[in-house]
Amino acid sequence: MAESKPKKKRTREPHQLPAGRHGLPRQFVVENQRHRILAAVADVCSGAGYAAMSVEDIVVASGVSRRTFYDNYRGKQDVFLAAYDEVAQQLLAKVSAAYGSADGPIDRAREGLRALLDFIAAEPAFADMCIVEALAAGPAAIERRNGIMRALATMIDEAAAAELPKSRRPGPVVAETLVGGIYEVIYARVVSGRYEELPALLPELIFALLLPYVGTEQANAVLEEERRRLGQAPKAITV
Repeated sequence: MAESKPKKKRTREPHQLPAGRHGLPRQFVVENQRHRILAAVADVCSGAGYAAMSVEDIVVASGVSRRTFYDNYRGKQDVFLAAYDEVAQQLLAKVSAAYGSADGPIDRAREGLRALLDFIAAEPAFADMCIVEALAAGPAAIERRNGIMRALATMIDEAAAAELPKSRRPGPVVAETLVGGIYEVIYARVVSGRYEELPALLPELIFALLLPYVGTEQANAVLEEERRRLGQAPKAITV
């Protein structure tokens, strides 16, 4: 009789809880499982794409049981939306904090945009999920994406309203247009895996963002300042 192969011992990942009775508080366990599930959604979605992602993929990647998964989420779209909301909150919190910590409209716009680009560049899986795969995840996901874009546009428009006289203030459609254009620039890099390029785009993007509000001279001054900071060749833009 042929000898059976010894079973390979399954090792636990660092993020998984100890097996058996561990004495950890129930709330800690629940939050740990939830965090692992949502992180797994981003990882699986980034690798396979939303269309090919399955609940089984998420369960395996997170190291939780199917029962635990369905105790928390109804299915693939439900967990995707939950993961999207989690990342969106983190992103808006970082952008808002950077924006609020600066003085004056120009520095606020610059630091908010810098935080946006740095966050996306540092979190490729989150970027894939929220910027690329949300478009394949159905109307609810697209509406969430649109909600983030509206929130950023509102931040810009409210800053303009607070700092500029009404006679010099562009309408809210300008802020929507700027956010949409910046989104498309970011999307082109993320979809092709060029995340590391994003922080270096700040000089041109902040120029485009500021131009309708402060004019060519001030926008060029910020452009040149950011290019010097990044070690890029100086070259003012003529409008």
